[in-house]
Amino acid sequence: MDILTRKESVLLFIGDIVFFAFSLWLTLSIRFGSFPSEEVFVAHLVPFSFLFVLWFVVYFIAGLYEKHTLILKSKLPSIVFNAQVANSIIAIVFFYAFPVFGIAPKTILFVYLLISFIGVLFWRLYGLSVITKKEKQPALLIGAGEEMRELLLEVNGNSRYDLEFVSSIDVNDIDSIDIQEDIIRQVYSNNIKIVAIDFANEKIGALLPHLYNLVFSKVRFIDSHKIYEDIFDRIPLSLVTYSWFLENISISPNFSYDFLKRVMDVFLSVILGSVSILIYPFVYIAIKLDDKGDIFISQERVGKDGKLIRLYKFRSMSRNEVDLGIKTENKVTKIGYFLRKTRIDELPQLWSVIKGDLSLIGPRPELPSGVVIYGKEIPYYNVRHLIKPGLSGWAQIHQEVHPHHGAEVNLTKEKLTYDIYYIKNRSFWLDIKITLKTIKALLSRQGI
Repeated sequence: MDILTRKESVLLFIGDIVFFAFSLWLTLSIRFGSFPSEEVFVAHLVPFSFLFVLWFVVYFIAGLYEKHTLILKSKLPSIVFNAQVANSIIAIVFFYAFPVFGIAPKTILFVYLLISFIGVLFWRLYGLSVITKKEKQPALLIGAGEEMRELLLEVNGNSRYDLEFVSSIDVNDIDSIDIQEDIIRQVYSNNIKIVAIDFANEKIGALLPHLYNLVFSKVRFIDSHKIYEDIFDRIPLSLVTYSWFLENISISPNFSYDFLKRVMDVFLSVILGSVSILIYPFVYIAIKLDDKGDIFISQERVGKDGKLIRLYKFRSMSRNEVDLGIKTENKVTKIGYFLRKTRIDELPQLWSVIKGDLSLIGPRPELPSGVVIYGKEIPYYNVRHLIKPGLSGWAQIHQEVHPHHGAEVNLTKEKLTYDIYYIKNRSFWLDIKITLKTIKALLSRQGI
């Protein structure tokens, strides 16, 4: 069973292709007052096919193939509309930049974008639910703690999951649990065929002999850790142990991945770094006009294997803070606010990527003073130093509130849950996904 029904993303993609093509056919019919001939349709479909590829990238960046976006149907109209605005700009630039196709579809393009917006929105709001409509499977959840309650509320509170927890057992109350009445009878009376269980909880061991016979009744057992990870894209510290790390975390060399990642780092950093030089004079003038202070700051950060690396940034605060233990106020300057919001202050770090101290994608490097504090307060914190740190990462595109301007243990704990997820699941495809999501965050001026 796939609780998240990953087929939905594939079906959405296929449906988008169909509606893109059908919208073009319908647009030509409206434009010419009759059904287009095969020759006319193909003549327009060829150039539009190039656009379709770019538009799918825009849709992906907009999050229209993400599982969490599928849930939030109330936001779909604005998300699709914003994506269509971006697609319109791409289409206009495309047709006027490549007149080789021999068409300049001013009216056709306007009508097409309107029809495709209505079609895609209708497909996503109603079409998918009709195709994938299914009954929820009754399930039992066995575990403990805040994560179990969070998982219970998320699964039972969203209609898109094909699972519903009809009952839950908190193993912290194991002494008061009547196994036969509270578990076995619940399974049979509710026709439960799926049991999500926290196998890592030491108290579960007492229940396993009693649950064993349920296998012969075709009851399937699923690790609740995997369900939680699949849904929330992170791995809570309370759900992991030393044995979990030994089983799931590996930093053995992967030549193809390491090679592609390094090529992407160097290629994109050289291009972006070279272009960004044009911005440097304007940043220099802005900072000098603001407070006449230094342009750059230099800081040591903790890199791969705990080694110290030196990074450079455009100064965005009143002073260069290198000790998170200091409690005195360090204000963001007026121009610094803009530099941080647009991430321009990070541009000098592209040269650290070329040098090899950083990657474009990875856990954000922390100040040494922060590592000392967090290493004492947060279990397994140093695991994030197993890989090279990055300019952007899984935590930066998922965590809503980020730790800033001081030692913030609780927020850093949450950030670590995303960092561990990335370390466990890192791949070239995941790096591409994070890169595109970072672009979206920058264009929408979200802080990352």
